[in-house]
Amino acid sequence: MKERHLSIVLLLSILAIIGYSCSLDVPPPKSVGALPTEHQLKWQELEYYMFIHFGPNTFTNVEWGDGKEDPKVFNPTELNTDQWASIAKDAGMKGIIITAKHHDGFCLWPSEFSTHTVRESPWKEGKGDILKELSESCKKYGLQMGVYLSPWDQNHPAYNTSEYNQVFANTLN
Repeated sequence: MKERHLSIVLLLSILAIIGYSCSLDVPPPKSVGALPTEHQLKWQELEYYMFIHFGPNTFTNVEWGDGKEDPKVFNPTELNTDQWASIAKDAGMKGIIITAKHHDGFCLWPSEFSTHTVRESPWKEGKGDILKELSESCKKYGLQMGVYLSPWDQNHPAYNTSEYNQVFANTLN
């Protein structure tokens, strides 16, 4: 019994030495495919961020707007983008992405390429700009900011024409 025990201890010791010495000589694994770009790696480092979907649907209580909403329904009387940014920061988030224009075509900034925007709403007498306010709040709280703009626009009369492609491109500038 004692000999068997010594044999097992000796075998385990040898395996441990072999394993240790092998681990010293093993090169790091090589890539077998595409590597992420620096931009993709930076995006991964964001890890955790807030996504805000805010627009006329918030006031009409429907899931999907159809672009026929009256812009006058949009009137956030107590909007506070500092509150959004503060919550994101306190939760450990590194950024905020906001839906700046969804399929209904409503723009959360006074876009010159649409008549379906905050400019036509009673909010701040048509002089409001949620993107500007949120951008300032993100800077104040040290957060990144991103925007989502849907290319689908159920409100714009030129949608689904070659003319609209230029309208959408202009919206991105």
